[in-house]
Amino acid sequence: MVTVADIRTRALALPRSHEALVRDRVKFKVGRIVYLSIAPDETTMGFAHPKEERNALITARPTTFFMPSPSDERYNWAQVRLAALDAEELDELVLDAWCMAVPRGVAAAELSRRGLVVPDRPPRVPTDGLTTSSRMARRADVR
Repeated sequence: MVTVADIRTRALALPRSHEALVRDRVKFKVGRIVYLSIAPDETTMGFAHPKEERNALITARPTTFFMPSPSDERYNWAQVRLAALDAEELDELVLDAWCMAVPRGVAAAELSRRGLVVPDRPPRVPTDGLTTSSRMARRADVR
């Protein structure tokens, strides 16, 4: 089982990461973006995770991972039972969540420093599938 101290050690070692206490929850942030949130009872933790991959994660290990509260389901977020994690899984989970909160260049530099493969992510595309230039052109046509 991992502890808050284990999480704190890993999270605060990452560039731009800082700790905050919000409504009795220990949270780890990059700027204003929260990427880890520990429950007040310290048995569960919410973490940044792509919502497109959330159901597969939970289905694969339902005793370890679970859905966030209904109000948080719209976010890139999942939850984990800390008793079900080992240190290696915690390392991966914290690093992956942090990568979602920092600029790509910062994440790539840290992954390279650790000798990990830097994923070749496609550029972010808005949910409507339009690029910024397409959206701007469409607005011009409407006027």
